[in-house]
Amino acid sequence: MSFNEMPIHEKRVFMSCHLSKALRKELGRRALPVHKNDTTKVMTGAHKGFSGKVSRVDRESGTVFIEKLVRRKADGTEIPLSVRTHKIMLVELDSKDERRLKRKKRASRGTAEEKGSGKKEEGIRHGK
Repeated sequence: MSFNEMPIHEKRVFMSCHLSKALRKELGRRALPVHKNDTTKVMTGAHKGFSGKVSRVDRESGTVFIEKLVRRKADGTEIPLSVRTHKIMLVELDSKDERRLKRKKRASRGTAEEKGSGKKEEGIRHGK
């Protein structure tokens, strides 16, 4: 199923973006879905390095709008530019949504020795 054919509630997962190194260390995750009022940084494209708050998330088209990232028309009016989520990085999460922050923090995972090697020792089956 392509992105355009997906129901909107399933597109939420694909609207995730990478976290900054500080957030990765704090939350123990690599990526999170983007929400309104999160602070982001554009990582690739013509607007590389631009930082700002997310003003709107458009799940229908799979894009995010960032405050002050605009294009000026010939008559002077400003049009907000959209950015795909794979081109941005979350720098800071919206602190108002405590439930989201609480839910996203994971317990520490432990070391590899504590968990074992992760490989199961099974006999090799030959034939049928």
